[in-house]
Amino acid sequence: MKTKIKRLQKITGAIVFGALLTFAAQAQEALTLDRALSIAETGSPDLKLSSLNLERFEKNLEAQRAALKSRFSLQVDPINYSNQRRFDTRVSEWYTNENFETSTLFTVSQPILITDGTISLTNQFGWSSSNSTTSSIETESEVFFNNLYLNLNQPLFTYNTLKLELKELELSLENAKIGYAMQRLNLERNVTEFFYNVYMAQMNLNIAKEELANTQKSYDIIKNKVEAGLAAREEEYQAELNLATAKSGLQNSEVTFENAKDQLKLYLGMDLFEDIMILADVSVNPVPVNLEKAIENGLSSRMELRQREIDVETSQFDLIRTKAQNEFRGDMNLRFGITGDNGDLNKIYENPTKSPSVGISFNIPIFDWGERKARIAAAEASIESQQLNLDEERKQIVVDIRQVYRNIQNQLNQIELAKQNERNAQLTYEINLERYENGDLTGMDLNLFQTQLSEQKVALSQALINYKIELLNLKIQSLYDFERNEAIIPSELYLNEDQE
Repeated sequence: MKTKIKRLQKITGAIVFGALLTFAAQAQEALTLDRALSIAETGSPDLKLSSLNLERFEKNLEAQRAALKSRFSLQVDPINYSNQRRFDTRVSEWYTNENFETSTLFTVSQPILITDGTISLTNQFGWSSSNSTTSSIETESEVFFNNLYLNLNQPLFTYNTLKLELKELELSLENAKIGYAMQRLNLERNVTEFFYNVYMAQMNLNIAKEELANTQKSYDIIKNKVEAGLAAREEEYQAELNLATAKSGLQNSEVTFENAKDQLKLYLGMDLFEDIMILADVSVNPVPVNLEKAIENGLSSRMELRQREIDVETSQFDLIRTKAQNEFRGDMNLRFGITGDNGDLNKIYENPTKSPSVGISFNIPIFDWGERKARIAAAEASIESQQLNLDEERKQIVVDIRQVYRNIQNQLNQIELAKQNERNAQLTYEINLERYENGDLTGMDLNLFQTQLSEQKVALSQALINYKIELLNLKIQSLYDFERNEAIIPSELYLNEDQE
């Protein structure tokens, strides 16, 4: 009976253990590189910040374009009361004026983009009650009034501020779109690097487990030999030291693996408490790369060049503003209006009064001690420096593409070399393990061969990953995908979700 109970307990324990393993496997998300990139597209904090920056410039441009349309405003003054003692210069007499007024002011204002002027239509309607008292007479007046006038304000002999501000916002938006596109490319590179960092940490952990298993096996062998009197006691001590070192290495690998996973989850915007497992294919199929094509496409498509061109244009706008300081300029103001007032609302325009006005003013600088000239020289120097940055950016693009191309060719050679070294290290370890089992090799020497094998396995995986990363770098540097044999169109990188 007791035997049956123990057997039932073992079966139940096995079932519970299996259920726990199944639950753990379900809770752990298998993460491929494509899946990581997909998560980063929506969860990466860096991409979200870049997207918000893009939205900010879009809204600024939208607001500026809306500001070029007609503006409607209504001002209401329900109560305006005053009681003042005044002096009438016409008759040289003091009088007291009590006034009560209520009015509304409706305005339609339209900026003129072509000329940088403003035309506005204004209508003021109200009612006024006024009482004036002198030493000899008292007068009262209660009237409705309406003032309707059209006004044009036009700057003369200066630059168009409306056009300049609109163009600056358009360039700022284009620059933000370029920044967003570059962030998406950098996102792909950063995700790839973080992903393979986790893969390498995971591989190192597996190798550390393998090393521990081999070291445990070696320890068991030498322990049996020492107990049988076939080996010296110091061999067992060395085997114990190797086993302790292998256990310590495994613990270090576990810590490194967990830290690498946290860094990846943080960059992807994932839940930090969600466990992940990396599934990566590091096999390499050499991709033919045309250096001349990469350089040509990079110089024609790299978004950094357009950013430098925008910097040049922005510097030119600064020069325009600088030249406008202390410059000869004028302002013209034309106004035509009609005013009516009457105690009877229906007769408010029975005897209207026309009120045209024309005003022209000029600002004529005389002497500024060379301020304007010095500021213009500084602005021109800024333009030259931005142009120099543009030229240097072109050169740097060529240098970067050539370096990545050389790295790709070198990594192919490194992969072949690493494969050969890994095969040799495996054969060497197997041969010396047999020697160790036969008592012809010490545990210290076998540990060296074990370490050599682990290093060569890591070196091979690292060489394969380095090739993939360099191929991705070439894609980013040249904006050409040689794996798919197609160019990357920058505008497609910053299309919003509605356009997509």
